[in-house]
Amino acid sequence: MTSMRAPPALLAALLALVLIPVGPARASEPACGAPAEALEASAPLPGVFAALAHTELRVLVVGSASTQGGGTSGPAATWPERLKVRLGARIQPVAIAVQVYGGRGTTAADHAAIIAEKAAELRPHLVIWQLGTVEAARGLPAEALSDAVQQAVARLGTTRGERTDVLLMDPQFSRFLRGNADVDLYRDALRVAAAASGAQLFSRWSIMRHWVEADILDLERAPRQQRVEVADRLHDCLAQALAAYILDGADQGRR
Repeated sequence: MTSMRAPPALLAALLALVLIPVGPARASEPACGAPAEALEASAPLPGVFAALAHTELRVLVVGSASTQGGGTSGPAATWPERLKVRLGARIQPVAIAVQVYGGRGTTAADHAAIIAEKAAELRPHLVIWQLGTVEAARGLPAEALSDAVQQAVARLGTTRGERTDVLLMDPQFSRFLRGNADVDLYRDALRVAAAASGAQLFSRWSIMRHWVEADILDLERAPRQQRVEVADRLHDCLAQALAAYILDGADQGRR
């Protein structure tokens, strides 16, 4: 696992932000009321489809703070671990293995190095790559973000081919980040990288913005006593949405 880096003031403030529901709780709904179009994969996921025809689905998750905790009650409440539970329950009897690498303050370049090292060892059917928040908060070049993705996916393709799908996850929606950084610049860079590399893009930003606008989950307004509970709910809802997206991609591979 990579060593964690101390983020600058902007990133540190962003990572301290939490969530609170301000309207009717709808966490029992599929994907917590996420818009249906956000749960539809943009193309088939042949690696996942092939894995589901056998006995195990191997998932490699790389990313920054939200993969490690993100204000939750502990590792078991993070979206990668909740994805393991949520997706695992839906693909039985196929087993699921989820390995998580990265940490707070890690960049796309850090993640690319992890993927290059761990993919050969773990032979994942799916790589979920959460990125963009650190680059936006630090004002790093958006072109470097796009280049890192395209180069990493190309290297992965030479060794794994269609046996490994790559799913990019953009930043979490945040009024604070939007007001202090040009987030759209980095979201555009991720869209370009996905299109150029053949990766897919799961828009966490759009889904979380919908939850804010629909009064389902709202960022940056939690009383201290509710922070952990609401962060846990957010991660679980993201896991539900991500599981739906992955299964839609696998289903497209079947057709």
